[in-house]
Amino acid sequence: MPLDPEELAARYGDIVAAVETVGVGTAQKTRFVLTDGSYIDVQFSASGRYSYHWERRHVDGTLYRFDNAPHHFDVATFPHHLHDGSEGKVVESRISASPDEAVPQVLDFARIKLCGQPLNTTDASV
Repeated sequence: MPLDPEELAARYGDIVAAVETVGVGTAQKTRFVLTDGSYIDVQFSASGRYSYHWERRHVDGTLYRFDNAPHHFDVATFPHHLHDGSEGKVVESRISASPDEAVPQVLDFARIKLCGQPLNTTDASV
């Protein structure tokens, strides 16, 4: 992950309770555990694929995932898309291609959903 997860956890301390590294097979991802018990998994591949997955199904039945898996051809921002509240609701995503910008955008997105507004100046309209 290009950004320091601990630095991001401090910057988003109002919503981030902890940061963990989670191994899945040979892949590793960074997990931001949020104060409401949900979590955001951040994963990048060497080929340029990414997934920013906010798991909330155990909290309120929702999930949000920004990714670029090439399977939603009907989305104008293909292959970039957002699963907006559920696996089946897929919409355009204007998240930055740069992980240095995208990860704070995802955390701002979560902050808006949890608190109603972002606390910094990054654009959370992703």
